[in-house]
Amino acid sequence: MIKSTLITLLVAGISSLPAANVEPTHKGISYGSHKNLKLNFWKIDAKEPTPLLVHIHGGGWLGGKKNETISPNLLNQGYSYCSIDYRLAGVELLPAAVHDAARAIQFLRSKAGEWNIDPSRIAVTGGSAGAASSLWLAYHDDLADPASKDPVLRYSSRVCGAIGIGGQTTLDPFLLEKAIGLAAIKHPMIWKTLGATSHEHLMKNWEKFKALSIECSPMTHVSKEDPPVWIRYGKPAPVPVIKGDGIHHAGFGRLLKERCEKSGVECHLQVAGGEQPPMSNTEFLRRVFKLPEG
Repeated sequence: MIKSTLITLLVAGISSLPAANVEPTHKGISYGSHKNLKLNFWKIDAKEPTPLLVHIHGGGWLGGKKNETISPNLLNQGYSYCSIDYRLAGVELLPAAVHDAARAIQFLRSKAGEWNIDPSRIAVTGGSAGAASSLWLAYHDDLADPASKDPVLRYSSRVCGAIGIGGQTTLDPFLLEKAIGLAAIKHPMIWKTLGATSHEHLMKNWEKFKALSIECSPMTHVSKEDPPVWIRYGKPAPVPVIKGDGIHHAGFGRLLKERCEKSGVECHLQVAGGEQPPMSNTEFLRRVFKLPEG
């Protein structure tokens, strides 16, 4: 009797413990020739092809790494999940980071049949630089090259939606100095990733860096055919910001929303203590993935 009671108590205790994080279904998969182009993929059990959420890590395009494990709850939402590494600016300057993200999308489409992915329902998400890359993918023209000798590059790089947290929507230092303040353009993401030695160097030599800066700015590519996005900034945002965290300022989101409204593109902006969209990021994702409510 005592033994059976003890076993019951032990089982009850184990069942109440939080579930362990989940290892990838496919781990450390190369999606390109460079050693840093690796991804982890978590496949959900489903009979029909499923949507896919692709996570792009943050770190100013200068640091950070992909997720190696995830919460089991993430795999109960009706979509598979992927997290990617890419070339950081210390390895290769922009546009490497955003081009790698595009190639990851193309590679995942090439795996659609094998990994049970619905190629029409691939969305992207990330924080900070991961959000910037996600927005760049949402707005940039398709990079598919049907004539490429590389079969991966023949696939579409387009996505059906993007969720960004604290993302940078432009790298233009003159616009940012006016809209946010010096704290935004002093961050090395704005200048170091382009090859400049400081924000002063970037601005004094703008003609040298301008084309690359504008090309890698998500706002540059907004057009009426683009998919919806949902973006969030975690605190109120006074202007100008001379010191402190200017690189995650809500002004980035406001600039993007204004551009999207002019182009007729759906953009949901959430700012802590300020703007609130009509839906949460979870509701947004379920809508772009065309999943049932609940």
